[in-house]
Amino acid sequence: MKIRSILLAGLLVAGFVYFTSVAGWRTPGFLKPVSTTGRLWSEPEQARTAGLSSDELNNIEIYKTAHEATVNITTVVYREDWFFRVIPVEGAGSGFLIDADGRVLTNHHVVAGRRAQIRVILAGGSQYDATVLYSEPENDLALLKIEPRRKLPFLRLGDSDNLRVGQKVLAIGNPFGLEGTLTTGIISSLNRSVPSESGQGMEDMIQTDAAINPGNSGGPLLDSQGSVIGINTMIVGAANVGIGFALPINKAKRLLEDFQYAAKRPEVGVRGIRISGSLAELLDLPAEGGLLVVSVQPGSLGAIAGLRGARQRVIIRNYEIPVGGDLIMAIDGRAVETSNALERAVARKRPGQTLDLTVYRNNRTLTIQIKL
Repeated sequence: MKIRSILLAGLLVAGFVYFTSVAGWRTPGFLKPVSTTGRLWSEPEQARTAGLSSDELNNIEIYKTAHEATVNITTVVYREDWFFRVIPVEGAGSGFLIDADGRVLTNHHVVAGRRAQIRVILAGGSQYDATVLYSEPENDLALLKIEPRRKLPFLRLGDSDNLRVGQKVLAIGNPFGLEGTLTTGIISSLNRSVPSESGQGMEDMIQTDAAINPGNSGGPLLDSQGSVIGINTMIVGAANVGIGFALPINKAKRLLEDFQYAAKRPEVGVRGIRISGSLAELLDLPAEGGLLVVSVQPGSLGAIAGLRGARQRVIIRNYEIPVGGDLIMAIDGRAVETSNALERAVARKRPGQTLDLTVYRNNRTLTIQIKL
């Protein structure tokens, strides 16, 4: 019995030696003691030498430049609550610089509001008060101006007429106040018609799956060359679900052209009041009425064209009315139906064009041309 126990013990020792040295048996990894010098995680052997893909490099390169030209926009509008207390209502959005002198493109709804205080925050943290130079509520576009202390980086405007579904796009903005956020995606569809919050339809919108959230509004949608092809404007639902919409940049180009023409637009120098019906007849004027010229500024285009202002004042129905001036009945063949018809007609013109005015004077009708 004793000898048998000794033989069994010997066999066990021999088996252990064989399996640990000859057969290559090892202690399971989970039973090994933790190394006091090695890491607790694993990593790819080539991690430090692997290069970035061309697409990644493209994203990085575009972000470097575009991020510096993308701005954060905050607004404060003071409104009355249910208890007639005046309270500040804050808003936020994005925008981007289009020249070195501080002009910023954004959405109209980002800066809308009566007497809104608008603040533009640059990528480096500098802050400036901004004024609205021009806006188009119907196209949800606005042009702002700040007065920077230095020349600023800005973005190039691309061409949105030749976009293709499937091409890569990048969006930069400040979603939920997270400054300088980059998202990427593709153009999902073109020429979408989307109802806005005001109920007015937005036409020819760019649909993208690049993540767009509240705060992105007004920021740039870029192509793979870093050119702006759209302005991120709206989303479906309260947060991104893969469907965002951007205004084509060519619409913004038309706004900028209108602004340039408006800046150069000359003053006609004519003030008038709209009259018609029985009031016009009391003044011995045609019942269809028109714009009764009250004054013509000396040296203005209206004066050069020969328009005449009022020469006296009469009281009719408790109103004092300047009379004796020309009655502008039509502009370019369109009947004058509003007091600002002349200003609106000038706004539709370009430098070098003319306005044809149908004028009633001294019981006869004549045509007067104003060259802009």
